[in-house]
Amino acid sequence: MKKLIGEFKDFVSKGNVLDMAVGIIIGGAFTAIVNSLVGDIINPLINTILGGISFAALNITVKAPWIKFLNENVDFFRRNPIEYPVLGFGNFIAAIITFFITALALFILIKSINKASNLAKKKKADEEAAAPTTKICPYCKSEINIEATKCPHCTSDQPKAEA
Repeated sequence: MKKLIGEFKDFVSKGNVLDMAVGIIIGGAFTAIVNSLVGDIINPLINTILGGISFAALNITVKAPWIKFLNENVDFFRRNPIEYPVLGFGNFIAAIITFFITALALFILIKSINKASNLAKKKKADEEAAAPTTKICPYCKSEINIEATKCPHCTSDQPKAEA
């Protein structure tokens, strides 16, 4: 039992699990933000453009003749009538808008993270490229190759470079 608890503790304390948990929590909060953006800002703007028609009001009631027949002619259905199915395609349109806004926001976020990462890599590469390739001989003060062990000008042995 102790071994199982130890393995579970190791599993939970690994960075990937904690990162995933944080990602899920932030994802839930991000979903709430996107839903609010679509439901409270974008949909009302679109409704205004459409002349006050709400997405929630966009639906089709399927009035199938067999449902009417059953409700009128079968005793059980007279007491418990079948309701006509309502296809709420307006809510589906709102969900599509939410999806595209979420995808756009994630695209912009990932693109900016990648750009920042590339800038950091480029800065690091520039710093590495700027590393000195020459040094000054401590005896004759001439510029020599950084890897030289003897000065080509004064032929003095060069002190060993500190690591």
